[in-house]
Amino acid sequence: MKKISEASPPHTANPSRRSFIAKTGAVVATAAIAGAPAILRAQSVPIRIGYWPVAAGLPFYAAVEAGYFKEAGLEVQALKFAGAQQVMEAMLSGRADGSANGTGAGNLAIGEIAQPGLFKIFATNPSNAKYVLDEFLVPKDSAIKSIAELKGKKVASGPGIQNVTLAKTVLERAGATGATVVELPIGQHVASLAAGQIDACYTLEPTGTVGRMSNSTRVLETGVIAKYILGDPMAPWHGGAAALTTEFIKKHPVEAKKYIAAYARGIELVRSNPDKARTYLKGYTAIEGSLTNEVPLAAYMLYNEFKPSDIAYFQKFYDLFVEKGVFSQRIVVDNLIYKG
Repeated sequence: MKKISEASPPHTANPSRRSFIAKTGAVVATAAIAGAPAILRAQSVPIRIGYWPVAAGLPFYAAVEAGYFKEAGLEVQALKFAGAQQVMEAMLSGRADGSANGTGAGNLAIGEIAQPGLFKIFATNPSNAKYVLDEFLVPKDSAIKSIAELKGKKVASGPGIQNVTLAKTVLERAGATGATVVELPIGQHVASLAAGQIDACYTLEPTGTVGRMSNSTRVLETGVIAKYILGDPMAPWHGGAAALTTEFIKKHPVEAKKYIAAYARGIELVRSNPDKARTYLKGYTAIEGSLTNEVPLAAYMLYNEFKPSDIAYFQKFYDLFVEKGVFSQRIVVDNLIYKG
């Protein structure tokens, strides 16, 4: 497995980890020369997967670190990006073969409009008031008690058209007229709130956990997209998606199926043993050590688990972008779902 950082500061691993990786690489190389087992020699098709450091990418992080991809005989390269939009652009340019959960489904759709048939979604990470991913934060000592009170305030959102559009729409529908939305890398949200540079932010976990544990921010409201966009706090917001490019699926059908099966093991680990899965947030998000136990988790849905109601809510989410003029045409969600 390779973890590569693109469009963001290099990921800093600790010395012992680098030493371990270097030693492991030497052992594998020596074994290959001597006649390694087929599972090692078969790693000839690199699968480049883009992710950005949010908690929703947990099944991917777990599948990498727990060795599920390696056990399937796959060479998976984890490419870190500053935002979901950059992940989509990498897929569009052929620099990435897919996305991890947490990558904005709206961002992916823009790639689909630019290049029809670009990808297939095989898993989403639906969130709502119970399975928390999206939230509004304010400084800990802020007098603001509701989103409506953000009228005329300066509000940050994560980078990319999906985050900005959703932030503006929630503010509008909550009655916070005149608020100014500015794009800001998600890793800077807590510090910017603490420094008084912004009045609030629309963000994604683990940002809320980072702010709470550092005693510098508090949650104003969670599950805001389900409530204000989908009309029901418990509705599944399919805001992030794991996908593979159609080109990769066609060129490497066997590897694609193995990849999805191994990824599904990561999802199953999150479902069956969330405490163990949470440990894999370390190194991929801003959460470290025992703080990983505090992060709320999104739900996950595989391509063969979608019900008509899930497709309907997903479609309602996409239709918002048509309404706001972000999408130049309507995207039919069902056409984007991987069929196996």
